[in-house]
Amino acid sequence: MSKKEEVGAEQDAENTNQLSEKIKDSARQIWLAGLGAYNKAEEDTGKIFDKLVKEGEELESLTRGVVEKRFKAVEGRVEGVRGKASTTFGKLENVFDQRVSAALDRLGIPSHKTISDLEAQISALEARIAALEK
Repeated sequence: MSKKEEVGAEQDAENTNQLSEKIKDSARQIWLAGLGAYNKAEEDTGKIFDKLVKEGEELESLTRGVVEKRFKAVEGRVEGVRGKASTTFGKLENVFDQRVSAALDRLGIPSHKTISDLEAQISALEARIAALEK
């Protein structure tokens, strides 16, 4: 090998070594940057989470009052409707009872009151018969 070739080979080897060192240094810097980014992200995540919790608490306290007012308003309406429904149901029940009683009377079926009156009369008659037999 000539001296020129030897010098050229040495320069190539030195260039290769320098390139290899630069690549190692770049890889190490990339690795360190990744570690730093990970650490920063972890720190920021905690801060972001805490901030989100705080904002959620504020939002909850703001909306709680509104929701409670709405709930009480709806509850008041429900009570009003329930009272009206109860009154209406009572009226319907009375109308139904009157119509059923009228229909039974037209069919000649005695009412509970009529049967009770008849039972009382029978008991009175039995008592008079027993008194007469003595």
